Amino acid sequence: MAVLINEQIKADEVVLTGLSGENLGVVSKSEALAMARSKGVDVVCTSLMSSPPPCSLVAKGKGKALAQKKAAGNSGKEKVKELRFTAHIEDHDYDTKLRQADKQLRSGKPVQLVVKASGAKEAPVAKAVLERLLGDLKEVGVKETGIQTGGKGSQVKLNPR
Repeated sequence: MAVLINEQIKADEVVLTGLSGENLGVVSKSEALAMARSKGVDVVCTSLMSSPPPCSLVAKGKGKALAQKKAAGNSGKEKVKELRFTAHIEDHDYDTKLRQADKQLRSGKPVQLVVKASGAKEAPVAKAVLERLLGDLKEVGVKETGIQTGGKGSQVKLNPR
C-alpha cells in the first residue's frame, strides 16, 4: 500500500482533513498543496481506492514515518486468535472460553477453536465439544472450514458473521 506525499499525489481533487482532524471538504490538489505550504506541513494521501482520494495535512516529516509504519504494518496476515480446549472440559472453563470466542467474533476477528484429545479414543468427545461450541456461536460466527479431525484432536476456524 503506497502512501503518497505532496506532489506525488496524482488526483486533481482530494478530500482534505486538517491537522487536528477537521474535515476541510473536497479541494483541488493545488489548493491543498498551497494550504500545506502556508502551514509548513505535508499533504499525505493514504488510500487510492476512492475518488477523490482522502488526504490529510500532517506535520513535516511525519508523512514519511506514516508511510514506513503503514508498509511495516501490512506485512503479514491478520493473526487468528486460537482458543484451546480439552476434550473433557468443565462447564465453568467452557463458559469462559465461549465468552472469549464470542467477544473476538463480535469485534470482527476470526477465531480458531482447537480441542485437544489425549488419545484417539477421545477424538469423538473432542468433536462433540466443537459441535457444541459451533451451536453456541452460530449467531456470531460462521464456519470457514469444516471440523478437521486428526489423531490428537479436532479444530475449526470461525469467521464473524
